[in-house]
Amino acid sequence: MKTVVERYHGLGNDYLVFDPNKNDLKLNRENAAMLCNRNLGLGSDGILEGPFIGEKHMSLKIWNPDGSIAEKSGNGVRIFAKYLKDAGYVQKKKYHLQTDGGMVEIAYLNEDGSRLRISMGKLSFWSDEIPVAGERREVINEDMVFGNMFYPATCVSVGNPHCVIPMDEISEELVRRLGSVSETARYFPERVNTEIMKVIDNSNIAIETFERGAGYTMANGTGACAAAGVAYKLGLTGNKVIVHMPGGDLQVEIDDDWETYMTGDVFYVAKISLSSEFTEKLRAL
Repeated sequence: MKTVVERYHGLGNDYLVFDPNKNDLKLNRENAAMLCNRNLGLGSDGILEGPFIGEKHMSLKIWNPDGSIAEKSGNGVRIFAKYLKDAGYVQKKKYHLQTDGGMVEIAYLNEDGSRLRISMGKLSFWSDEIPVAGERREVINEDMVFGNMFYPATCVSVGNPHCVIPMDEISEELVRRLGSVSETARYFPERVNTEIMKVIDNSNIAIETFERGAGYTMANGTGACAAAGVAYKLGLTGNKVIVHMPGGDLQVEIDDDWETYMTGDVFYVAKISLSSEFTEKLRAL
């Protein structure tokens, strides 16, 4: 059986979809990292493995480029939802999908499934739910030290951990430098995603992201939700914002109970058949 993967991207955040129902290769930490390697493999910001079909819901597993598991990915969920429609697994306009970071509700906003609205679950600022080390508290505007400098950090869980730092000016260079230190800082027992955020006005923010297990990415769905939640929590914006990222924009809405909704587009790129030689190399890892 040939090993086949599908490539999609959401705002420049690219993923490979690996369907275990159509492939006999078993993914593990080593071969997932090889597939994601941009020099030795296909290259991607991660792998979406699924669907795993249960009695009530389908689920997926999200692999980071370093072979670790991500609980949730906003762009990944949208991409996977598009694949489910493309592959004929889903005909409904709305359904629920199980991730390691919780259940999400997916709504298709157009016929081809390229524009979607996702209920990403409730934001939590509580330290034990993110997690952040120390006594139980909401981690709001705390001074944290990264690379011998203090930063005012607000931390939040979107089913995965985020550290958001408001700044007057943001850049790729700055988030790369900061994220390489903050990801494994002592505050975060399970590592952390880092967003630096610039508030433009009451309805617009801009972010740069350094993802846990992936590094710098052009867009991050859960990061957009985290930053929008932090901006709202700090009183810097309203509860509906456009989040501007290098790869494009996402709309984020936050309810009174902190239930968060994300709306954005995805794009299908290609179906890729792996060579027999490369498949055997993956199988041997």
